[in-house]
Amino acid sequence: MLADEDAYAVLRSRDGRFDGRFFVAVVTTRVYCRPSCPAALPKRENVRFYPSAAAAQEAGFRACKRCRPDAVPGSPEWNVRADVTGRAMQLIADGLVDREGVTGLAARLGYSERQLRRRLVTDLGAGPQALARTQRAANARTLLETTDLPAGEIAFAAGFSTIRQFNDTILRVYGTTPTALRRNRPAGRRTHGTLHLRLAYRPPLDLTDLFRYLAERAIPGLEEAGDDFYRRALTLPHGLGIVTLRPGPSHVSCELRLDSMKDLPAAVRRCRRLLDLDADPRDIDDHLGGDPLLAPLIATAPGRRVPGHVDAAEMAVRAIMNEETSAGRALLAQLVQRHGTPLPALTHAFPAMEALAGADAVPAPVSALARAVLAGKVQLGPESDRDQVERELLALPGVTADAVARIRMRALGDPDVLLTTDPAVEARARRWRPWRSYAMRHLRAASTII
Repeated sequence: MLADEDAYAVLRSRDGRFDGRFFVAVVTTRVYCRPSCPAALPKRENVRFYPSAAAAQEAGFRACKRCRPDAVPGSPEWNVRADVTGRAMQLIADGLVDREGVTGLAARLGYSERQLRRRLVTDLGAGPQALARTQRAANARTLLETTDLPAGEIAFAAGFSTIRQFNDTILRVYGTTPTALRRNRPAGRRTHGTLHLRLAYRPPLDLTDLFRYLAERAIPGLEEAGDDFYRRALTLPHGLGIVTLRPGPSHVSCELRLDSMKDLPAAVRRCRRLLDLDADPRDIDDHLGGDPLLAPLIATAPGRRVPGHVDAAEMAVRAIMNEETSAGRALLAQLVQRHGTPLPALTHAFPAMEALAGADAVPAPVSALARAVLAGKVQLGPESDRDQVERELLALPGVTADAVARIRMRALGDPDVLLTTDPAVEARARRWRPWRSYAMRHLRAASTII
């Protein structure tokens, strides 16, 4: 969190790079905004700054109807820190509090509820329930504006326990009613089965590069991809889904078909991680661009992202079976066809760990991974500590250091992975920290080292 005077300077400049990093509340209007909001600049004495939307809401402010601060990208800080607060934010965004409560969230992170609340209030100005409530409100708004589902179904799909709680929260957060929000649905988008969403990001973003990267590694039946789209099956907490992602003029277009609308937050969060949409490319490019080796590569392709993944366990299997090679992808396609869940569109979802743990003709390292995940010996969710996961994976038979590095980078979202053992590169790469994963993407695209 910036000092207040620095935050006010950002507000004066309307710098969109800080959207999601902090929120601006105006005491005279009782409204909170993103820093880039085009509204008239408020006086300094009338402004308060908060590290999260939930903190602003807890202080009695409602979301601005003009700049929609609930629609900003997430803070890129958690990509680097990956501490307990960062991991908690990822789990809350994934809908864990709605599924397992604060008790489940604390247990996943190895904290007591009291310790976790104290930590989140210190870092974010709000506890886990308030943060989850903000997430529920955003989910409800999305469903109100993109579907014809009855309001009662939307309330429970978004994670609310009662209709009254749903109505009260929408009024408190947005200063309006669910019925009024529903009027904002774009013409032609009122469908029962498909959600049409816009995923925000911080520019620049090279989506063609991202889609090409995913297309090169696409597993037939599970995924389809081209230079301007990516489609795949999703395995989510309450069922299956299919997502189609396409470039938009200033956003990523996201079409979702879900077995259960309760999986909306998990699906959105996983798509954002897949495309690395919460990163701040200007900070990364500014840092890496100081190296003469990387500077021309960044100038040619600014905003290059590190693709993540929609399922950490799936990515671990793909890394172990070496999806980087055509032979590895062929074996993965066989695995999906033999053990995946059949679908009406595409053909299969990726096999569950239960299906891989004792199945015939599954590579030994993959079955060892599946058994370890099912036994709780390896934790691959957003709550995972990256260093601990690395130690656990290397202890499994047949799992290589290269596979573990790729799991750290793509499954666990580590921005600082060096995919080479060349001593000369390792020495030079010290200056690239904490963004070595992004440096690797530029170097690989240029065929410089890997």
